[in-house]
Amino acid sequence: MSETLLTIKGIVKRFGGLTALNDVALHINAGEVYGLIGPNGAGKTTLFNVLTGLYVPDEGEFTFNGHNLFQVKPDKVVKAGIARTFQNIRLFGEMTALENVMIGRHTRSHAGAISSVLRLPKMKKEESEIAHKAYELLKYVGIEDVVDEKAINLSYGHQRRLEIARALACEPKLLALDEPAAGMNPSETEGLKHLMSKIRDDGVTILLIEHDVKLMMELCDRIAVLDYGQKIAEGLPEEIRTNPRVIEAYLGASNE
Repeated sequence: MSETLLTIKGIVKRFGGLTALNDVALHINAGEVYGLIGPNGAGKTTLFNVLTGLYVPDEGEFTFNGHNLFQVKPDKVVKAGIARTFQNIRLFGEMTALENVMIGRHTRSHAGAISSVLRLPKMKKEESEIAHKAYELLKYVGIEDVVDEKAINLSYGHQRRLEIARALACEPKLLALDEPAAGMNPSETEGLKHLMSKIRDDGVTILLIEHDVKLMMELCDRIAVLDYGQKIAEGLPEEIRTNPRVIEAYLGASNE
């Protein structure tokens, strides 16, 4: 039986008079790919933002790897072992691919980004090690050929992979991916699926939001479905595929 890595109970998030998340509960087991699907506006990205510290939940419980992360700030969430990518790619466009990954790696360094910029002599060795690790991560995600290219000049697919490499530089226990296949062609999506499988096989748990239902059904171990800020179903992909409430709320439209 897999150990539980992340648990939330009774999560509520309000924006003024709007309740975006209402009594949401779920648990994610170590070593699985856990999917989150639902119609636009269902609360998926809001939940993502709560789990990564960008939004402060109003009510509920949130534990991760034995630590209480309820209402904890993003830097503490990262240090606890959760890293994420964004629905809209957020890279440093004028920095190279290598430099972008190095920025992510500095969350795990003793030097810190400021020491890196100042090039303090005692930090040079660690900086060299960070650069080497960053290169290895670019190689891991399959884009080592663009190591010195500015992020802004990379193809869309390469930018997506660069974001994943930067998130992996934080050495997360849980990698949260917000629509990583959005805008990709079928070949790119297939390549991304293999990359996510490799990441999972190498011991990193994945939380995945994605509108590509076929990808989710093939890749995820379990899937939760949100609708109007509430969880309406959770289970194995085949259970979700045949759930009448899910078909009515989401899959019926998605599969047409």
